[in-house]
Amino acid sequence: MPRTASLAEVSPVGLPPVLVAYERRGTGEPLVLLHGIGHHLQAWDPVVDLLAAERDVIAVDLPGFGQSPAQHASVPSDLPTAVAALDAFFTALGLDRPHVAGNSLGGLVALHLGRERLVRSVTALSPAGFWTEPERRYAFTVLGAMRRGALLLPPTAVERMARSSAGRAALTSAIYSRPGRRAPEAVVAETRAMREAAGFEATLAAGRAGVVFGDDVPDVPVTIAWGTQDRVLLRRQGIRAKRTIPGARLVRLPGCGHVPMNDDPELVAKVILDGSR
Repeated sequence: MPRTASLAEVSPVGLPPVLVAYERRGTGEPLVLLHGIGHHLQAWDPVVDLLAAERDVIAVDLPGFGQSPAQHASVPSDLPTAVAALDAFFTALGLDRPHVAGNSLGGLVALHLGRERLVRSVTALSPAGFWTEPERRYAFTVLGAMRRGALLLPPTAVERMARSSAGRAALTSAIYSRPGRRAPEAVVAETRAMREAAGFEATLAAGRAGVVFGDDVPDVPVTIAWGTQDRVLLRRQGIRAKRTIPGARLVRLPGCGHVPMNDDPELVAKVILDGSR
């Protein structure tokens, strides 16, 4: 059965109210976790318990993904809107400049939150926005293929495939370097999340405008980590990220794919905790 997250109604300045789903556990300084496009907050499940031992962990479904409804059709699915929604979310939960960690799209959003000084630290795992145009087109092709597969495969076929390591690899090897480690029920749930992601097309369309992160993030500690087996955003993009944000700590994640939390939970948790001291 799908888990039921808490819902916060937030009112970004100048925008209609939006519901944001989240799960919260642990104690310590607040740490907000942001997933990538087409995913959901359960992407963080492999590391949440490790993080919650030292942090007040708030895993979020971005608007239009997971259990968070899409925003009104008149509202653009772009980065300023995402930043405004999360700023309002922080206010709704009484979070004063939390730490933030994000993966892929979530990493790009996290960097924008850092640039606006809305957070205390940023850990970005394979963040979008440091690509060349051919690399962006390649990444969007991979993501589009995953979306089409999720839409076309009957749920019964997904459940059957998820029971075997080979089937889980067929469904998730684009984002995991060790897909056999992902639990069958998690693969079924994230395939459903990709299929039902109401914000997928609008978010991808906004990214086709050539979104590039080209600014430094002064006065906020930044960690950028990249999996050596990332097949969506190639690891050389981490070098560009370091050039863009010279003060950032650049960390290599050996053997990890685009969504590294599942491939090496202990390493990823350590990187996030070290980055949010």
